[in-house]
Amino acid sequence: MSYTPRFDCGRRCLDLLATSHPEEHLTSPGDLRRWITAAALVPEDTPLDHVTPDWLPAFQELRGHTARLVHPVASPTTRSDPDAYEASLARVNDLARPAPPAPVAVRTDTGVLTRALAHTPDRAALLAVVARDTVELLTDPVACAGLRQCAGDNCPIVYVDTSRGRRRRWCSSEICGNRERVARHRRRTALSRA
Repeated sequence: MSYTPRFDCGRRCLDLLATSHPEEHLTSPGDLRRWITAAALVPEDTPLDHVTPDWLPAFQELRGHTARLVHPVASPTTRSDPDAYEASLARVNDLARPAPPAPVAVRTDTGVLTRALAHTPDRAALLAVVARDTVELLTDPVACAGLRQCAGDNCPIVYVDTSRGRRRRWCSSEICGNRERVARHRRRTALSRA
């Protein structure tokens, strides 16, 4: 079965977190290239042939630090090791320092302006895009107030709740929400038979 990256968490950094659930999805340079392009870290036609297996641990490391930083905000009952939290914060800040890829406007054959990059982005530049998104999320009180952890069974996905009334319960109504509705239906059916 082919993996389709999820982009329903409300922030790029949170969408990166979703690449570890329900299993690891960044297992090859091709997986990472697809995620980088689908997350719009680069314009769609940007060549990423230079993404090699040694890029995977760097993105997985950033994902781990981001998870450590957002889970206590999304779920205040989550206990976090203060030293590990501070180490993750320092590492995300370090990863956010390099300049992100510089966009340029280029004219297509038909005369329309489109976005491209001034140079081929290196690993540090692409990590910086996601790390900066983490910094922006953590320093935005409105976004932090909307951080939620999915109420689905065994689902660690964190998302920004922008729904009316801030009553969203699941990372995805189609995935976790549907599972919950099916489970509720089965429980009612079992009770009615008893």
